[in-house]
Amino acid sequence: MEIGNNGSFFVSADAEWKTIDKGVQRKVLSYNKNLMLVHVRFEKGGIGKLHHHFHRQVSFIESGSFEVSIHDVRKVLKRGDTYIVEPEEVHGVVALEEGAIIDIFTPAREEFI
Repeated sequence: MEIGNNGSFFVSADAEWKTIDKGVQRKVLSYNKNLMLVHVRFEKGGIGKLHHHFHRQVSFIESGSFEVSIHDVRKVLKRGDTYIVEPEEVHGVVALEEGAIIDIFTPAREEFI
């Protein structure tokens, strides 16, 4: 696995947005085998379906507002808020308005590359 597009540096314009579901796109910003930064943008009503994985995750609400579910707990988070997902916790989001989330994973999500 490479460290990123150009060694330790990443130029956002060098990566493409990938549609991952209706109203949801992501762009891998940078990564190495232990860490990954991902930009995810949502149209209003876009859904990050409930799922789980062995990675630890911390997410930052860059813009918009989202209903975030972790296990059976739901909370509305807005610009500037964050959440943490431990390994194997079931989680997902619903975009209450157009917005974007920055996700950090450890280790990297190899299936995103």
